[in-house]
Amino acid sequence: MSNSSMGKKVVQWFDYRLPIFTFMHHSLVDYQTPKNLNYWWNFGSLAGIVLVIQIITGIVLAMHYTPHVDHAFDSVESIMRDVNYGWLIRYLHANGGSAFFVVVYIHIFRGLYFGSYKSPREVVWWMGLIILLLMMATAFMGYVLPWGQMSFWAATVITNIFSAIPLVGETITTWLWGGFAVGNPTLNRFFSLHYLLPFVVVGVVFLHLWALHRFGSNNPTGIDTKGPKDTVPFHPYYTIKDLFGLSVFLIVLLAFVFYAPNYLGHPDNYVKANPLVTPAHIVPEWYFLPFYAILRAVPDIWFVEAKLAGVIAMFTSILILFVLPWLDSSPIRSARYRPWYKQIFWFLVIDVIVLGISGAKPPEGVWLILGRVATVYYFIHFLILMPLIGRLEPTKPLPGSIDESVRQESGTQTSETTRKHS
Repeated sequence: MSNSSMGKKVVQWFDYRLPIFTFMHHSLVDYQTPKNLNYWWNFGSLAGIVLVIQIITGIVLAMHYTPHVDHAFDSVESIMRDVNYGWLIRYLHANGGSAFFVVVYIHIFRGLYFGSYKSPREVVWWMGLIILLLMMATAFMGYVLPWGQMSFWAATVITNIFSAIPLVGETITTWLWGGFAVGNPTLNRFFSLHYLLPFVVVGVVFLHLWALHRFGSNNPTGIDTKGPKDTVPFHPYYTIKDLFGLSVFLIVLLAFVFYAPNYLGHPDNYVKANPLVTPAHIVPEWYFLPFYAILRAVPDIWFVEAKLAGVIAMFTSILILFVLPWLDSSPIRSARYRPWYKQIFWFLVIDVIVLGISGAKPPEGVWLILGRVATVYYFIHFLILMPLIGRLEPTKPLPGSIDESVRQESGTQTSETTRKHS
């Protein structure tokens, strides 16, 4: 008996008792996918790959890291200088965190543009938002671990915002700190949770994919599949597409790792934490800046002081996305057929960028005004414009099927190519 037939029998024996290979074949090979998915759909698989990179590099880093205020900073320096390829592992992990947020933010905005949050995919959308919240918690705690100046003071400022919550705020803050100030218990808590939460993310990702496979992927037309002509098997069509996207992504990521590894970091974080010296301007990592701008933009409102109002606005800016499937009143998913919604979508993109820039600047002068205007528009976009436009917008006619839309696009491209050559 040949080795290949023996191996096949072993796989069949095991799969009969635990059908993991059947599950993988169904999910990654036979899974029927809309035939018109474009490269914006690459970012879901990219997010999964980056998550794996982060977990592997994080486990290796944890082997050499010392979670103690007297040794944390020096242990990071030791990883960089004394551990074989420690610099590479750390730079992959640090820049991989930023890459993770880039990929997930694009993934979310793609969902907003093509209406992937609409029925019957609300739970898919919710699972994605829960993943985002877990990512934020994990990334914030990871930012504290190097125990540089910005790590310490960002931890002090951000954890202190919970004290604004009435009744339970002080208790939450004390529990996060492990005492009455940011110190060694805080670092130990953050290290423990930073190590644990990525595995929680893996569990939620599994639920996210399970909910996705229940009704299948959305697509650029936003219409449901109506038969075999509308779909193709996931392999080889989208595995090849995802591999190409992964190649481009790795080129960009490794360019940062090898040529600009500290570009997204803050200079103050390369100085050991000193509770007696406050940095001139405390800022979180770039992926938190839009939410940080919202936190700082809200002034005192009647009997609610600015600190509490800012905390409410910041958390509401994320929680509002959970009710988005019901705020958007349009029966059409894709912005391709919604001319008004397409315009306000790009206004939202610009608005989030403005919030990010404002969050990186001191909260004064024109930057404070810009931050407040952008914050107001953010809430107007979701609470007023989306429900209103969904009812009043004149929409374009939808194609009869995905196959029909693909044929129409192919015919248009062919005629344009012929016209150019002629």
